Amino acid sequence: MDHATEVDILRELLDLQARGTPFLDDSWVTTDVQRYRCAEVFARERAGIACALPQIAAHSSQLPGSGAFLTLELAGKPLLLVRDEAGAVRAFLNVCRHRGAQLVGERSGCRRRFSCPYHAWTWDSGGSLVAVPHEKSGFPGLQREAFGLHRVPCQEYGGWIWVVPGGGAIDVDFHLGDMAADILGMGAQEYEVFACTERDTAANWKILVEGGIESYHFRVAHRQTIAGLFLDNLSSYRCFGPHIRSVLPRSSLPELRDRPEAEWRLGRHANVLYTLFPGSQFLLQEDHFVWIQGMPLAPDRTLLRIATMVPKLANTPANADYWRRHHHLTSVTLEEDFVLAEGIQRGLASGANAQLNFGRFEGALARFKNSVEEALARGA
Repeated sequence: MDHATEVDILRELLDLQARGTPFLDDSWVTTDVQRYRCAEVFARERAGIACALPQIAAHSSQLPGSGAFLTLELAGKPLLLVRDEAGAVRAFLNVCRHRGAQLVGERSGCRRRFSCPYHAWTWDSGGSLVAVPHEKSGFPGLQREAFGLHRVPCQEYGGWIWVVPGGGAIDVDFHLGDMAADILGMGAQEYEVFACTERDTAANWKILVEGGIESYHFRVAHRQTIAGLFLDNLSSYRCFGPHIRSVLPRSSLPELRDRPEAEWRLGRHANVLYTLFPGSQFLLQEDHFVWIQGMPLAPDRTLLRIATMVPKLANTPANADYWRRHHHLTSVTLEEDFVLAEGIQRGLASGANAQLNFGRFEGALARFKNSVEEALARGA
């Protein structure tokens, strides 16, 4: 983000704070509770959104060199990510082409060959079948080239490894649209994972996204953690297609009134949250950022990964306690959100509400709702 944009955002927030008004949309909206509960809706979202759109599967640093691999499940697909001998990242379904066994059981490691634990059919890092025990007697005429690992579209972009889990073309620059400049400007390739926490959360994936893109709840839900660090119910957002950039000003924002604009820096006086549709969020803080990855498992279940990303040059033993404290504060704060989300999910079945309500200062939630509905309509 260039300095002129930072100044424009800070001016807007200062003006809102001076007038004592939050960032308001034209009207408040409602949403049907069934979109968070219905198995049919969830199946459509998985097929038309999670499987069909580019998603971040890993950070580039998680595949540090030739032969490095990583396994994960994304949109119901078991994936194997590999950095081949030429240094390119490839993605495959983590499934043996002989009898369908799980090919690789380890979470990560380094290998040149991948041998199935069932019958030892073996593939190289490019996905080519290179060995079949008793091939001539058992599989006469087998054409090895027809039994390469099943490829998944994959692109390394901006320090991240992106995939389209369900197949099809991948063009991350097109997917990000006007938000591409901001994402590239993060310089994520200069960062690495310091710590990562996983949480199997009993809530719909949309409830979890919605909980992060408004500040209306800060003063109440986070009163024991971060409420005092931020101005009450003051934030702004901008949509870039289905993606959202939210800005959450800190309590220090009013100090800028006495300083020349040339000295204004957004990162010193606000957190910026990028919500990349559909699966990842980046929470930018002054000297690091947090990567929040939501992986929908069922209508009422989402696997969350929270990774603290720190500059490679600053990820030293001397700084470990500092980064550990940041990761702990993030984890504790987000846990407050996740517990509330699980309570919302339990309450949906009670019949207390047929609809949920998004206020005028929760406009980003309505925009996110529209993005989900538009994506489903395209896949209908």
